[in-house]
Amino acid sequence: MIIAGLVGFGSLLSPHAHAADRPNVLFIVLDDLNGWVGHLGGHPQARTPNIDRLAAAGLAFTSAYAPAPACNPARAAVMSGLRPFESGLYWNEQDWTRALGVETTLTARFISAGYGVFGAGKIFHDSIFRDGEWTEHFLPPERALAAAPGARDEGVGGIRFRPVANPPQDLPDYATVSWSIAKLQQRHDRPFFLAVGLTKPHMPWAVPQRYFDRFPLASIELPPHLDGDLDDVPAVARPPRAARDHERILRSGRWKEAVQAYLAATAFADEQVGRLLDALEASPHHDDTIVVLWGDNGFHLGEKGRWRKFTLWEEATRVPLVWVVPGVTRPGGVSPRAVDLSSLYPTLCELAGIERPEQVRTPSLVPLLRSPEAAWEHPALMTLEPGSSAVRFDRWRYIRYADGSEELYDRASDPNEWRNLAAQPTLAGTRASLAKRLPQAYATPVAVTGGRDGLWFLLGAILLLAAAALALRRMAQRRGRGG
Repeated sequence: MIIAGLVGFGSLLSPHAHAADRPNVLFIVLDDLNGWVGHLGGHPQARTPNIDRLAAAGLAFTSAYAPAPACNPARAAVMSGLRPFESGLYWNEQDWTRALGVETTLTARFISAGYGVFGAGKIFHDSIFRDGEWTEHFLPPERALAAAPGARDEGVGGIRFRPVANPPQDLPDYATVSWSIAKLQQRHDRPFFLAVGLTKPHMPWAVPQRYFDRFPLASIELPPHLDGDLDDVPAVARPPRAARDHERILRSGRWKEAVQAYLAATAFADEQVGRLLDALEASPHHDDTIVVLWGDNGFHLGEKGRWRKFTLWEEATRVPLVWVVPGVTRPGGVSPRAVDLSSLYPTLCELAGIERPEQVRTPSLVPLLRSPEAAWEHPALMTLEPGSSAVRFDRWRYIRYADGSEELYDRASDPNEWRNLAAQPTLAGTRASLAKRLPQAYATPVAVTGGRDGLWFLLGAILLLAAAALALRRMAQRRGRGG
């Protein structure tokens, strides 16, 4: 088991601490991993013993959220400290390299502080690596995967899943971890930052048959769902195209198969995390290395009649976040405070004694690492697109869309977010207080990649931004009139 070191990093290191005195960092990200891990209880059948042992060794956040419910903007926020409404990165189709200068990113910051910075797998979106951000990086080869005997097909519509006949060694994540283990086994002449990006449980949920066998199909439990759940949400939250995945799944009768496949892909990813943790424990770096593990965004598996992410509800935004910081966290720590992943950048800088750049204004999590239930006045913010954001604070989730429509959920009494309370007059004060926490301005969207389609996408984004600005102005006018 990972054991937190007895010797801390001083009172946390000063920004001028010598590089040799600084901790190493093992930075683990999993793609599309929602709250379906054992220690979070997101699904009763989830089996993630390795992620859970890491949580038992340090501090687990039970209310951690992605800054955006999509890979590109979420990862950009983590790696730059800029939330989407600050960077202009809202969608997967945008080119994040146009918004984030090399010198501003987290890995470049650690290089400038004297670290050796190594990356393997998917860290930024599209697995892009730029000079100046990495000392060395590795992208695993893609190998052909053959369907396991008896596999029906590749899934239902865009929801892709099937067991494969290949051994685990043929999957890219296995190679990513093997390369990273070699780095952990080396002796380094300076502190290192090792970023390990696993692509599972991102679709396709195609992993060896033995991971499927851990979850017998006949016993699979469906996630909580309610007929008519979306009857009280704004029209903008239920576009017809978003319901197509669920309609196809229902017609196919394969909902349980899809849930089984996601659980299997998560179990495979957890096993890779276990290989990393075992290697760290056996390495000469086990007692002076910070470990942080996170998921880049959540994922719907039929809750609220949705699949994938791209919503501002709990399922698409809640993620695992675990820290083990020698001398700072304590084994078995749990923090219920609502936080978002844009705080990883300033937290790691503070722990390593590196001065954060001026652009990073998100709060460091160090006070919560030390005292998990300390007072916390910083809400978790999530942005879907210009004008559409959610705030998670204390017991509440509040959503406001670009057209001004709203949702409000009391998660203490309604953890599945089945009852939209935004129209209740008795909660007007709560709604207004939470609304003040939302972004007051949205950065112009960064250009998207790809020819004519990209231009049409950008035009639509600009029109959406204009609509959001108009809605914000109208709200400000109503507040000014006391309405």
